[in-house]
Amino acid sequence: MKCKTFKDRTLLVVTGPTAVGKTEYTLGLAERLHTVIISADSRQMFREMSIGTARPTPQELARVPHYFVGTLSIHDYYNVSMFEHQVLELLETLFLSHPVVVMTGGSPQYIDAVCKGIDELPDPDPDTRAYVHNLYEHNGIEALRAQLQLLDPEYAAVVNPNDHKRMCRALEVSLQMGKPYSSFMQARPKERNFNIEKYYLNRPREVLFDRIARRVDQMMEQGLLEEARSLYPYRDLNALNTVGYKELFDYFDGKCSLEQAVEDIKTHTRRYAKRQLTWFKREFQEWRLET
Repeated sequence: MKCKTFKDRTLLVVTGPTAVGKTEYTLGLAERLHTVIISADSRQMFREMSIGTARPTPQELARVPHYFVGTLSIHDYYNVSMFEHQVLELLETLFLSHPVVVMTGGSPQYIDAVCKGIDELPDPDPDTRAYVHNLYEHNGIEALRAQLQLLDPEYAAVVNPNDHKRMCRALEVSLQMGKPYSSFMQARPKERNFNIEKYYLNRPREVLFDRIARRVDQMMEQGLLEEARSLYPYRDLNALNTVGYKELFDYFDGKCSLEQAVEDIKTHTRRYAKRQLTWFKREFQEWRLET
């Protein structure tokens, strides 16, 4: 069977916090290895979200073949389980001609799904789902976050603090199963028929934060405001529960000035980068970029 031949094949995972420089680094790496790139970024998949997700440019995409970039619409249904199955199926083909395949992106759940697999979780019973839904509807996302921190502090530390759907799902599972949602994510990893090497890029904190600030300013110059305005009618879609868009939606709603919205994007992006680093440090080897 083909799976026996893949023990000499390697999935090289190169991740890192937002704005650390994953795109340029992995482009050079893939070119040197004469291979392709699989994106594990849960937002760069959506074709309507180009500027705000720092999606590779057409010129960058032309340098190395990419997969899972701009392949979905914000209106499409998609989940991490679908990503796991599609990537594994793709690797069956890619490993026939590439000894090494690079996977890059900053979405922890998507990376874990490919490297470890995800458990099939039960559908929540109606009472549990109704309880969690009512908690969110009547008390807001802060109530979800507070209860999740009590029931599953590990997952609460890494989930997007604005993603109420993922928080609701985690609470449903934790309440119904009587143990943290994250414990299911850390069950015995599924055996893969290929090697996996995992690294994360990092920079000195002050350098990383400066890069974040400069990238947000660059996004605004490239037209992020107009992109967000075009997506504003669909703001309730899960895909748009994303730093960079939500803050500008608040500006459109008159909740803050444009200057404050931009500053909030920078602040929230720094916080997200910190959460990413907390996750990476658990089991990834660091590749330090000093400048």
